[in-house]
Amino acid sequence: MATNPDPRDFLDLDSRLSDQEVLIRATARDWVDNEILPHIATWFEEGYLPKSLAKDMGDLGMLGMHLDGYGCAGSTAVEYGLAALELEAGDSGVRSFMSVQGSLAMFPIHAYGSDEHKEQWLPLMARGEVVGCFGLTEPDSGSDAAAMRTTARQEPSGDWVLNGTKMWITNGDIADVAVIWARADGGTVRGFIVPTDTPGFTANPIKRKLSLRASNTAELVLDGVRLPSDAVLPGVASMRGPLSCLTEARFGILWGVVGAARACYRASLEYAGSREAFGGAISRLQITQQRLVEMMVRVEKAGLLALHLGRLRDEGSLTPAQVSFGKLDNVREALWVAREARSLHGANGI
Repeated sequence: MATNPDPRDFLDLDSRLSDQEVLIRATARDWVDNEILPHIATWFEEGYLPKSLAKDMGDLGMLGMHLDGYGCAGSTAVEYGLAALELEAGDSGVRSFMSVQGSLAMFPIHAYGSDEHKEQWLPLMARGEVVGCFGLTEPDSGSDAAAMRTTARQEPSGDWVLNGTKMWITNGDIADVAVIWARADGGTVRGFIVPTDTPGFTANPIKRKLSLRASNTAELVLDGVRLPSDAVLPGVASMRGPLSCLTEARFGILWGVVGAARACYRASLEYAGSREAFGGAISRLQITQQRLVEMMVRVEKAGLLALHLGRLRDEGSLTPAQVSFGKLDNVREALWVAREARSLHGANGI
């Protein structure tokens, strides 16, 4: 005889996880419970995320955890996804930090950097001793990344000179190193490793954001930034470079937003059982039950999709289009759940 399904794991997805996956998830969840949730309201109000969290995340092996070698954990795609999910259940800014460090800053060095680049930067970044950022988006070219105006000119000496502006750069004002994408001579797109203390490099914090507040966001200005010839990533010279990084980040996002949606749903489930109106808890009302069920279905479906795509990636068969599929639908469903949760909480949701 079937038992009543758990409203917090209706599809019994936990039974699809290995012991190792459960352990990694529990480690990430405990860290969020102990180190993020007690402080996140303050960080939200003040509009930043402490840089010191990088070292903590490095100690736990979360930074670049899906990469192999150079001090990285070499975790599976599903293990990485579960960690991203738990971080975003704490706050989207925390998962965003993890994604930028591992998928947007460390990944291009790992995939396209020289051996010297990898040896110099990746161990430090994996330990959280060096924070990275990713400079692709510009004030006039967001999704249309190929329209970038930042230029890289190589001089007869071999040095590169970068000029341009990048916008909405997560970690930008706390980063020690930036991976900057620019259009070089001949129109090719090249990636450059830029220490943020290089003359001509300026990071201007973006304040008073209305969303993703517990996160450091900046404008990057490159005014005659001079780099040695070996600062360029040798392994790619086209838009394939930055676009592959975005695919890496999208994979973490499609997992992470499940955590955000789950947190909103579980908060609503608890609130509905404790909020009394018109003679009893609002959870007794059929209209509230319907709203909770709709939220639960979307959270469970998103979790199932993330797990399926994670298994495909671990098998080596996941395509970039499938990653985009997952990010599109899981973000869409997470937004719906968050909005419904805010509404269900009424004035308390504000």
